[in-house]
Amino acid sequence: MNKPIQLVVAGAGLIGKQHIERIQHLDETNLLAIVDPAAQTQALCQELGCLYFADLDSMFAACQPDGVLLATPTPLHVALAETCINHQCPVLIEKPIAISTAEAQQIVDSSQASQVPVLVGHHRRHSPLIQSARELIVAGEIGQIRALNMQCWLYKPDDYFEVAPWRKRKGAGPLSVNLVHDIDLARYLCGEVICVHTMSHQSSRGFENEDTAAAVLQFNTGVVATVSVSDSIVSPWSWEMTARENPAYPPVQQSSYQIGGSHGSLSVPDLTLWHNNGERSWWNPICATNPVLSFADPLVNQLKHFCQVIAGTVPPLVSAEEGLKSLRVIEALQQSAVEQRTITIEQ
Repeated sequence: MNKPIQLVVAGAGLIGKQHIERIQHLDETNLLAIVDPAAQTQALCQELGCLYFADLDSMFAACQPDGVLLATPTPLHVALAETCINHQCPVLIEKPIAISTAEAQQIVDSSQASQVPVLVGHHRRHSPLIQSARELIVAGEIGQIRALNMQCWLYKPDDYFEVAPWRKRKGAGPLSVNLVHDIDLARYLCGEVICVHTMSHQSSRGFENEDTAAAVLQFNTGVVATVSVSDSIVSPWSWEMTARENPAYPPVQQSSYQIGGSHGSLSVPDLTLWHNNGERSWWNPICATNPVLSFADPLVNQLKHFCQVIAGTVPPLVSAEEGLKSLRVIEALQQSAVEQRTITIEQ
């Protein structure tokens, strides 16, 4: 029997605790330690039976983990990732990879120079629903993709912002906090984004950031996409509500993405396929095919994948470079909203 992969989680906040829970439930992983300066984390470690460290340097001085999961605030990602890389330790960084593309490039360069794997936590790529959607697209089920529509409409209650005041500040609006997941999936399914144009609305709650935005994106594959995001709309049309991957969100029988092709269309995540009966024409009946859906926790799938990367059996599905590319699109969307013009993205 193979020895369990020894993992360390840095950051015991909301997402860090989700990683901790899954590490404990997998046979192939062992929670070696938690790194977090908060005093209450020491009690958590005693409860879980793992080691406690206040910082990564202290942890590496005492331990040799197989991998580290960084679930810390984004501004800390570069320094902590560099520490892991310097110790030749593979690292999975929560999204976004960094606060800027310049900082993300530092991580990419260090990873490539050292050959230490760096993964980014765009976990939705590990959803069986997204994997099935990609397989249908690659198999040509909808022909050549022409257009994509993505919605991320949700309502965050006031206490979401009160418990973490940084969420009220400039740069922490839904464009960066929420849409980065959708942009990563758009790239995964449709190709690279080459230009964007965004319009946004200032927060109706008086925060420093936007609460609603819409954008048009053009891809190198010829696909044109419309994307809208808001954290101030009561609606069922968001990945969180439709994908049923997180029990914290009440599920609905809706879809939040529509992908249109030359020979059919696909809605996601319900994976409904639409085709004409017979010749393609708006005069002919159109019918839907609804597959049997497969559900699995993408965070568990991501963790298993991280273990495979550590073992050297597979390359990262979402490398540091992939995280950089998605962040580059987010920066362009933000720049376009501020400057009110189309932004071209260098490839």
